[in-house]
Amino acid sequence: MGLNSTPNANRVHISFFGLRNAGKSSLVNAVTNQDIAVVSNVKGTTTDPVSKSMELLPLGPVLITDTPGFDDEGELGEKRVQKTMQVLSKTDIAVLVSDATRDLCDLEKELIEVFKAKKIPYVIAFNKCDIGKAHSKNEKNVIYTSATEKVNIEEFKNLLASFNNSNDEKRLLGDLISKEDVVVLITPIDESAPKGRMILPQVQAIRDILDSDAICVVTKENTYEKTLQILGDRVKLAVCDSQVFDLINKLTPPEIKLTSFSILMARFKGYLKEAFESIKVIDSIKDDDVILISEGCSHHRQCGDIGTVKLPNLIKKYTGKNPVFEFTQGTEFPNGLEKYSLVIHCGGCMLNEREVQSRMETSLNKGVPFSNYGIAIAYMNGIIKRSTEIFPELQI
Repeated sequence: MGLNSTPNANRVHISFFGLRNAGKSSLVNAVTNQDIAVVSNVKGTTTDPVSKSMELLPLGPVLITDTPGFDDEGELGEKRVQKTMQVLSKTDIAVLVSDATRDLCDLEKELIEVFKAKKIPYVIAFNKCDIGKAHSKNEKNVIYTSATEKVNIEEFKNLLASFNNSNDEKRLLGDLISKEDVVVLITPIDESAPKGRMILPQVQAIRDILDSDAICVVTKENTYEKTLQILGDRVKLAVCDSQVFDLINKLTPPEIKLTSFSILMARFKGYLKEAFESIKVIDSIKDDDVILISEGCSHHRQCGDIGTVKLPNLIKKYTGKNPVFEFTQGTEFPNGLEKYSLVIHCGGCMLNEREVQSRMETSLNKGVPFSNYGIAIAYMNGIIKRSTEIFPELQI
């Protein structure tokens, strides 16, 4: 992926839902103008979610996902429906594809209620309108399409593109700095770093700094002290990887603001306040309490991994207790959270905002505190106040 490509986590996620044989896959292919989903007259042809990245102006970069039929049957069918529900948790705009030859059924109406409950903007596309009947046109989010005859496909795309994307106004750190400010990014390059490239938060930070007409300096933790000697008091902000937080804090003069990529990502994904408030429960952790540590990406974990090794060790040292740790990666996130005393999540750079918000809300609704790698590490190292002072609303 080139640096000018928008990562899927920052794209608007548009997902197509509906019953089997409603024409979801055909409509997805018509919208993308590509055969990304297998279509046939046999019910249940789509067995797993299939996604395609594209530009949909004026909405911008989007990720379009086709899902299995919501009425799938049998043991495999139940698993496919579960996959569909996972897609729903990361959906920014939902499309209910219904067969225009009939009225909405109870299952489709239930799906609409799920969209409403989750506050997901949605469109009802009555497909096969070339052979269907007239339906009520009272709702502004209803459109009549025919994927096979290419009826109203452009109009449908324009309807999807009419939804506003609030993420366009969000900045990772650009609103925290001024023109010509010097920002130093401290990025360790160890065995867990991807070969030959930077990770997404680092790339995103670099671009945001440049977009602000500020000055970006990138260095490793072992050259950071020399970098400060060269730049002197010109540095306004230092941003580091969470695993070197304690070291960088000791090397950074008090007049320089300091935070971590993980804390910035928590803010960017919209759960910084909750992560800040939740971490205080770490002080009451007891032996045998169960802590869930969850990563949004599915990279191969190396020896000394921050999530499975360094963070648990720090928690044991800080609390003096021996809690039980469980770990999830990628799209894994448990539904039953009641057994956990705390969830500590990564920054969520590989997940879109809605999915991170869904995980947070699911946890908090179960009474389980939901925090973040960077917040947790800063708190246990005694530097939470310093690392969040650039966010006035979070002051202790």
